[in-house]
Amino acid sequence: MRDLTRKQQNILEFLLTHQNNFTYPPTLDEVCSALGLSSRGSLHKHVKALIEAGLVEPSERKQKGVRLTEKARQLVPSVGETVGTPFVGYIAAGKPIEAVTQVSYIAIPEQIKTDKSCYILQIKGDSMIEEGIFDGDWVIIEQRSVARNGEIVVALIDKAEATLKFIEQYPHETLLIPANSNMSAMKFKPEQVEIQGVLVGQMRSYIK
Repeated sequence: MRDLTRKQQNILEFLLTHQNNFTYPPTLDEVCSALGLSSRGSLHKHVKALIEAGLVEPSERKQKGVRLTEKARQLVPSVGETVGTPFVGYIAAGKPIEAVTQVSYIAIPEQIKTDKSCYILQIKGDSMIEEGIFDGDWVIIEQRSVARNGEIVVALIDKAEATLKFIEQYPHETLLIPANSNMSAMKFKPEQVEIQGVLVGQMRSYIK
């Protein structure tokens, strides 16, 4: 299947999420209104790309709408499992904890992720509180294996424990630095630390 743009993914996600809520396939105007889009022409371009990908097709109603193809339904049998950004577990903002790899999917605003592959982790601990990252927050991570000094990264230590910290890299050592004045930087040999992504977004719930 051809790669979809972020906007096309959003449209597909909307159709999948609400496929059981419409008596008839939604019109372009209804999709525009639901997604807060101002340009029907732009939407038509994205829908055309989804048609070319074999994921949607025009309805045969007098008032034209769009509906999912069988290919899309088979590709994404359950919205909660396959659409959105992968949530892969918890990450330590404190003492490193064992990496968690149980995957589910969460729909998040496109403004807090990048066009590259991203995933979501939930924070455990308070080592990044001075950067405004608190226990229980969700962070969006762009998946990559390199980072600039001063970026906040997901670091896998000795292939066993993961933590979220600022990174400083030197030929002889790698520093993982907390944003908490009560905590000290952790020092490792460069070969002990594997970068698994860089922080690009954050979410928080105030529901207790």
